[in-house]
Amino acid sequence: MTASQIILLVLVGLSAGLLGGTLGVGGGIVVIPALVFLFGFNQHAAQGTTLAFMLPPVTILATWNYWKNGHVDWRYSLILSVTFLIGAYLGSIFVQYIPDRILKKVFGFLLLFMAAKMIFSK
Repeated sequence: MTASQIILLVLVGLSAGLLGGTLGVGGGIVVIPALVFLFGFNQHAAQGTTLAFMLPPVTILATWNYWKNGHVDWRYSLILSVTFLIGAYLGSIFVQYIPDRILKKVFGFLLLFMAAKMIFSK
């Protein structure tokens, strides 16, 4: 890994963290495309690497600030955490059977769909 790659990774990480803390979005919507387009990762490797960096409690400080301001519902969070854990495990098995070119398109369409829904909803 070169110094310029490290600097670029730092910028991607800071951008993803800033967007995550500001907008509540997962870092994957920034990091996965960056790993694919800037670092040449295939879609599977980009998704796996993104999941790996989220292993530690990367959002704990942002969550703390939201909680202090009364913006965290722990009941919903607990249910989502448990079911996300199960879904992520099952998804990590299922994704091995999806070709990279299809996976990349599905990811892109998901981002487009969610963006359109957010922009055009009332």
